[in-house]
Amino acid sequence: MNNRYDFKAIEKKWQQRWQDKQPYKVSEDPDKEKYYVLEMFPYPSGRIHMGHVRNYSIGDVIARYKRMRGYNVIHPMGWDAFGLPAENAAMKRGIHPAAWTYDNITYMRDQLKAMGLSYDWDREIATCNPKYYRWEQLIFLQMLKKGLVYRKETTVNWCADCKTVLAREQVIEGACWRCDQPVQPRTMHGWFFKITDYAEELLQGLDSLTGWPEKVVTMQRNWIGKSRGMSCDFPVENSDEKITIFTTRPDTIFGVTFMSLAVEHPLIDALIRGKEQENEVRSFIEETLIEKQRATVDQEPEKHGSFTGAYCINPFSGERIPIYVANFVLMEYGTGAVMA
Repeated sequence: MNNRYDFKAIEKKWQQRWQDKQPYKVSEDPDKEKYYVLEMFPYPSGRIHMGHVRNYSIGDVIARYKRMRGYNVIHPMGWDAFGLPAENAAMKRGIHPAAWTYDNITYMRDQLKAMGLSYDWDREIATCNPKYYRWEQLIFLQMLKKGLVYRKETTVNWCADCKTVLAREQVIEGACWRCDQPVQPRTMHGWFFKITDYAEELLQGLDSLTGWPEKVVTMQRNWIGKSRGMSCDFPVENSDEKITIFTTRPDTIFGVTFMSLAVEHPLIDALIRGKEQENEVRSFIEETLIEKQRATVDQEPEKHGSFTGAYCINPFSGERIPIYVANFVLMEYGTGAVMA
């Protein structure tokens, strides 16, 4: 008698049983409370790794627990399959990006099935499938028609190796999280959603996120960025330009002693051009952008600034106000200018 555990045979037996019985297929059941479990879709890079195993095991435990508690659980899987990295990988191998991507999906799907995760595979999606992204395009066009989408120039984190823009969370100590190559700031035009039009609803929704880490809730609250106040223009001295600020305390405008601009502010170039401070300010901007890439999401930098050599006029008192470029002013929050 052979007492050795033949895990390969046992796994195939139960995988076939799951395939035949489809125990995790979901259908409507009005008598059960619904519960939706969704982990972040993986990028089909070719093979799953232990990070995938950890993430999807946690989600699977939650899905199974809720089923045992009587919930009608939807637990789908899909593939975050669009992007230049797939194109770059395909070009290096001399194959079409679609072939590279779908081959990887097939291999990784088999790996996840081998893990025995409780997905309803009938609900599988791939973001590169026209049947999926046609609905994204429709939603985008509807938002564009409603004036909820707009274009503007912004500074982004650019990976020259992957030839793509990275979120701040994808920049690890100044390098791309995927290829480990240095990330550089780049000014580009991009599409933006008017999230602030729904600020009140979004803020109210945060109150329902019981069990979420306070750090994450605070981050979401800051991103929503709702404030009550007023805008005010400070004319730039000897110029037709003006600096617009937003303040929740209009009464403090009388006491303003200096103006600070975000390093990405569009007026900076005109303010420093030809002045003796120009080189110093440009160096400060470059250093600040690099530091912003290296900083973690919750890291608070030490506050620094650089004088532009330019002044604006306090609209209430008529006093000259020196204009600085500062590392603590955010272009994406308010107007990118802060009075102090």
